[in-house]
Amino acid sequence: MLEIRNLRAGYGQVEILRGVDLDVGAGEIVAVLGSNGVGKSTLNNNISALYKPFGGSIRFQGEDITQLSSSDVVKRGLIHVPEGRRIFPNLSVLENLELGSLVRGKERRSQNLERVVGIFPRLKERFGQLAGTLSGGEQQMLAIGRGLMSEPVLMIMDEPSLGLSPLLVEQMFDLIRRINQEGLAILLMEQNAVQTLAIAHRAYIIENGVIAMQGKADELARDPELRRNYLGL
Repeated sequence: MLEIRNLRAGYGQVEILRGVDLDVGAGEIVAVLGSNGVGKSTLNNNISALYKPFGGSIRFQGEDITQLSSSDVVKRGLIHVPEGRRIFPNLSVLENLELGSLVRGKERRSQNLERVVGIFPRLKERFGQLAGTLSGGEQQMLAIGRGLMSEPVLMIMDEPSLGLSPLLVEQMFDLIRRINQEGLAILLMEQNAVQTLAIAHRAYIIENGVIAMQGKADELARDPELRRNYLGL
């Protein structure tokens, strides 16, 4: 579904990613793990066409999307739920959700809204409330719900557990697993290695802008080097 080959990317003259190869298949949760500053968000931003790579290629469902605009990428069903939620705080919950269907899914907005509130019933209770007044967990629900309004074929989730309490983190990972079980492919960027590997099918570890390790998630979770360097075990 998603094929990234020899991706080089960064900002200005600074190269962050130095030849990344990565694949996501239909129906998979693929995790990208690594500490702050290793290039996870840079990878997301280039897949989503917020920035243009220095080199390499990005293909989605067989089409080269490397030079497409961000709106054209969204139209193809590749949807990015960014780090930090990036909701519109001065708009209502309902308005934020409706904006999710601005580029894709507008014709089925009502049906998609019903689906989203079926997954997140708390959002329906908050429809008229300003999004900026929601709790951190509710804002993350809203950010994911807004992404689902775009009818994603593949959803990129960037640090969805960031800033949440341990209980909400557990609930968030359960939710991601449930959305995936409905058939949605997910590219999951996280620092929370233990819980991410517990739900992912495959995983990549980024170090200094390159892929240091990759493989099946359950095998990586048992790998002595990863357990020592990333899990602290």
